[in-house]
Amino acid sequence: MERPAWAPQGIDLTVPSVSRMYDYYLGGSHNFEVDREAGRRAIEAWPGLPKIIQANRAFMRRAIRFAVGEGITQFLDIGSGIPTFGNVHEAAQSADPSARVVYVDNDPVAVAHSRSVLEGNDRAEVVSADFRSPQDILYSAEVERLLDLERPVALLLVALLHFIEDKDDPWKTVREIADELAPGSLLVLSHSSADEGPMRSVGGGVRDVYRQTSSPLITRSRTEITQFFDGFELVEPGVVPLPRWRPEDVPGTDDPLLLSGYAGVGRKAGRVG
Repeated sequence: MERPAWAPQGIDLTVPSVSRMYDYYLGGSHNFEVDREAGRRAIEAWPGLPKIIQANRAFMRRAIRFAVGEGITQFLDIGSGIPTFGNVHEAAQSADPSARVVYVDNDPVAVAHSRSVLEGNDRAEVVSADFRSPQDILYSAEVERLLDLERPVALLLVALLHFIEDKDDPWKTVREIADELAPGSLLVLSHSSADEGPMRSVGGGVRDVYRQTSSPLITRSRTEITQFFDGFELVEPGVVPLPRWRPEDVPGTDDPLLLSGYAGVGRKAGRVG
């Protein structure tokens, strides 16, 4: 397979990447044929997949506006993927031009494209690191330059944790990161689930596709997802299906296609300041 000019050296063009598949679902151009083929197979198994990806992005933007409304202007987005229209820095800096954003991803294409998109924006940077190595994130030069961890931060783990297997204990890693954040910080999280919606019947086919990628898809129950918020006080309406978290448009909140994942926002307990 011919390597596109924008593709960093060292990428295995034979293995699909979940970041690049996500870019494909959103209509982006920074993906390879191996990603598009895997994406097509996933959509064949679950025709509603692009719609739930869009609902996930809409939740993220609502949560960002909520955070800014709560006075938080620092954002740490881990597993950020490839920037597309309406990403974190655009939503946050539109709500408050002083907002600072650090993206984190371990996909070389996501990191390279993020750097290109963020060129000239002195309030947003990207770190090449993995969620499973939180010290590489928290002590990175980019975080130290842009974020003051003694003040509240919005930690975004949006559509990330369902790619982290139980053997890697993602609950422990979330706690490790949360321990370094100031009281009043927010945890913004979304996660796939087979509790409701079509994933109960099509989940096996979708998971089969993702087993061939760089990261398998792990569906978890609402109870397991809620455990990620240990140490945080859930804000209303709690951990709910994606479109039901503070919907701005009431129609569509009961679309069964969109009930295959949960979303929630929690506030770290303790005295602020």
